[in-house]
Amino acid sequence: MNDRLNWLLGKVLQVVNSKPLVAIKEGFMLTMPLTIVGSVFLLFAFIPINGYDEFMAGIFGAEWRTPLFQVVGATFDILALVGAFGIAYTYVKYEGYPGANAGVLSIVSMLILLPAFVVAPDGVTEIGGVIPKAFLGGKGMIAAIIIGLVVGKIYSTALKNDWIIKLPDAVPEGVSNAFKSLIPGFVIILLAFLTYIIFDRVFESTLIETIYYILQTPLQNMSDSFWGALTIAIMISLLWWCGVHGPVIVMGIMGPIVTANALHNQSLVNAGEALIAGENAKIVTNQFVDQFITVGGSGLTFGLVCCMVLFSRSVQMKQLGRLSLIPGIFNINEPIIFATPIVFNPIMLVPFILAPVLSVCMVYFSINVGLVGPFTAVQVPWTTPMILSGFIIGGWTAAVLQICVFVMTLFVYFPFFKYQDKLAAEQENEDLKSASEQLKEQQKVNA
Repeated sequence: MNDRLNWLLGKVLQVVNSKPLVAIKEGFMLTMPLTIVGSVFLLFAFIPINGYDEFMAGIFGAEWRTPLFQVVGATFDILALVGAFGIAYTYVKYEGYPGANAGVLSIVSMLILLPAFVVAPDGVTEIGGVIPKAFLGGKGMIAAIIIGLVVGKIYSTALKNDWIIKLPDAVPEGVSNAFKSLIPGFVIILLAFLTYIIFDRVFESTLIETIYYILQTPLQNMSDSFWGALTIAIMISLLWWCGVHGPVIVMGIMGPIVTANALHNQSLVNAGEALIAGENAKIVTNQFVDQFITVGGSGLTFGLVCCMVLFSRSVQMKQLGRLSLIPGIFNINEPIIFATPIVFNPIMLVPFILAPVLSVCMVYFSINVGLVGPFTAVQVPWTTPMILSGFIIGGWTAAVLQICVFVMTLFVYFPFFKYQDKLAAEQENEDLKSASEQLKEQQKVNA
């Protein structure tokens, strides 16, 4: 059994540590500052307090949100573009070459492959000379991944095979690197150019639009289902139980998709539409994962921490709970995972998976029936404590839902914790008896 598990983990780690997945994960990390800063301005635009809109309009006029939307548009609406840069840059960097030029070429390729116009509000007039921001943000996430990986692969392959223009060593490094990029840059841009022509002439569309409608939309619908949310929760916990960082792996793949779900909801709010789950709004967003599946740490282990602090009989569990309490408040639970331990611990496997599964059921149902509103693009740093994070992303109803989820985790973890605590207490008693007997034997010898 252990041999099979080790073989399976080896295969999983081989996939997880592959250059494409690492490039996707680290490439989209470049978008994190944009989402956090953009969320601050977005929060000011939609603070969930009755009368706030009227109060601000009375001071700054009816269009008081326009400057805030400028910042929101300059952050959230270019996440895919920044992601394309980051993926190509990271891919080439891990191939052992400077990646900035590849990132720039990825941006250029994405712009080439965008629609060349937008349709005016009358639905007929086409306006050229503009960049349709919709496909640089949420709608372009999957296209950004594909373009970033392809550009990174072509660029690094060209450098590996010396398809470059070499200059004398006396030439400054910056100039030399620029000339090295000419041949791979020409190949990449030519490929983007030909791709645009093919899709324009044959399909009367663009590659990015095609990817969105054929690939990204089905993926978003799958991720937004109850079973999609359940799969995310189970995989995060299961991978952590196997000793592999579940959120990094799962959200490295699913992060762009659930972020696109949140951006979809935000676009509806910006258009003045009400969000209705099951009709126009997405339920499973990055906030759904961060603030309800992994809040307090993966496996919702803050409930376990509180059990340790309040009910432990063993010194080990009591001390571990106290040491883990402050990190747990800020959603850091590595001490609990490795010191309890939860990793490869069959006793703790059930609650470690069951708590997030029940949280998915509670949250999905609450949003689906309207008890809690669907989440928009407002995000908080993942270290933001529960209740506060819930209030920021969804008002007091989301904060109350976080409290309900936390109470549920106490009941889920308690019986398994008591058994684990009993084993630890028995082991401590045996160690104490053994130490006492050794002391008596030593005293007899000395006498």
